[in-house]
Amino acid sequence: MYENFFKHVNIPKQNIYIPSGTTDNYAAFCQWYEQRIRECGGIDLQILGIGSDGHIAFNEPTSSLGSRTRIKTLARQTIEDNARFFDSLDHVPIYAITMGVGTILEARKIILLANGEKKAAAVAAATEGPVTSMITASALQLHRDTMFIVDRAAASELKMLDYYEWIQAKMVDAP
Repeated sequence: MYENFFKHVNIPKQNIYIPSGTTDNYAAFCQWYEQRIRECGGIDLQILGIGSDGHIAFNEPTSSLGSRTRIKTLARQTIEDNARFFDSLDHVPIYAITMGVGTILEARKIILLANGEKKAAAVAAATEGPVTSMITASALQLHRDTMFIVDRAAASELKMLDYYEWIQAKMVDAP
């Protein structure tokens, strides 16, 4: 996140909170993290990616849609997808601390970013499918102010793509 995003924008470091995976007491850290969010007045903007299986953060399929920050065992697909960031598949962590879906849904605004054909099925399921714990990103349908920003490849499986493009064109023309 620092390398690919935060070093390119003007957000003060003291306003960035990413769960740490290097704590000795995961339960205490997760409680502190949730408390820190409350102390800061909540999350103004939550920026998310989407996994190829439709997960957000590390809320793997079957994660509770009401979940809070916690340690989560990663799905095989997530481990394989993240292997590119490590020297070998054996070095990819199998656990991660993740902000829960319930915590994410409390943010005032959410932006989900996706690019590439490998994300197309997940984007379609999250946007147009039923709300389900099998596609945790589908819970974003319940949020009052969520925006999906996707490239053409990631949008390629949307059944209503013509409609979304029509709406976008109308928004540009709106006064």
